Amino acid sequence: MSSTDLKSRYAASSRWMHWIIFALVLLAYLCINLFELFAKGSATRANVLASHFVAGIAVLLLILPRLWLRLRNGQPPISPAPPRWSELMGKLTHLALYAFLLIQPILGVITLQIKGRPVELFGVTLLPSFVGQPDRALAHQFEEIHGTIGEIFYYVIALHILAALWHHFGRRDDTLKRMI
Repeated sequence: MSSTDLKSRYAASSRWMHWIIFALVLLAYLCINLFELFAKGSATRANVLASHFVAGIAVLLLILPRLWLRLRNGQPPISPAPPRWSELMGKLTHLALYAFLLIQPILGVITLQIKGRPVELFGVTLLPSFVGQPDRALAHQFEEIHGTIGEIFYYVIALHILAALWHHFGRRDDTLKRMI
């Protein structure tokens, strides 16, 4: 690979973080959509739900290093350069995605803490409950907000993916190639 190719792509660390976080978000969504397929009270259901929690916590732990890498490494230019409106839409979408990746896991952790529930996976406590008196009504409110934001972000994530495909197949620029 030539040095020109390397300069037109994100740094390897940024690409790896992007795809790891993508996989974790995908896992979180898969788990939250699949856990109801299993019998209430079953170990499988509990572990699938816990996997959702663990994926979310992993995203939370990785998002700040991901942002730091983005700031440190910058963005390679898109070739050919897109129209100004397209750049602005990309920046707004990325801002929304980063806000989601930070806020959504925090809301999930707060919800579990207010419920007084630890995060356990295969019987191992990964995050204990620090709340002495659970508040089910408040936890339900946080859970509703968390769920609503999760549903909204199906569309934002879809927009991000469709935009990458549009750049690749429609505009035929190197937007997608910069991240692979």
